[in-house]
Amino acid sequence: MFKSRLFKGENDFKIHWNESLATNKIANELFSYFPLNDFTPIVFICIGTDRSTGDSLGPLVGTQLLNKHLPNNFYCYGTLDDPIHAVNLQEKLALIQQQFINPFIVGIDACLGQSQHVGTIQIKEGPLKPGAGVNKSLPNVGNIHMTGIVNISGFMEYFVLQNTRLNLVMNIATIISESIYKAGLLYTFDQKIVNSGHETQKDSL
Repeated sequence: MFKSRLFKGENDFKIHWNESLATNKIANELFSYFPLNDFTPIVFICIGTDRSTGDSLGPLVGTQLLNKHLPNNFYCYGTLDDPIHAVNLQEKLALIQQQFINPFIVGIDACLGQSQHVGTIQIKEGPLKPGAGVNKSLPNVGNIHMTGIVNISGFMEYFVLQNTRLNLVMNIATIISESIYKAGLLYTFDQKIVNSGHETQKDSL
């Protein structure tokens, strides 16, 4: 059974990528934040670059999402072919805001953390602050955000990102993209119930 959207998601949801039923748990948490109607565009902005192994999480997620059947009002930006990174982030955000009216944005990015948390996927309310871990000042992204902890923070962050194992990043990206796909299935099912209820009300008038 999925989580009702009458209940907001946890403030600090964390789960390791290889935990049992991780995709289902992440999908339920993500779904709980989605808007209650099918008119709001839900936009996933996947941040990062394939020039750095550790920072490639976002583009890997975006590329995998392009190969999945998502609901019609789900949109994805930031792929290996067309990445969103520090240089073009502000420009891309401006274009997205021009394209959509009041979108619900999910920011997705890699991050560094404590050694015991490497491999953890997080969902948090509020915007993503890209570049904070490497002392860059970039625009905030998202109504909520998802991050994957790909390596250890605290010292020579650029070097650490460059030397992060691709296998770990790929595993985290696959879990995140599959979770978004499953959240989309929950969303589609939920909208059918909502629309069915509206039709029943109309028939009774």
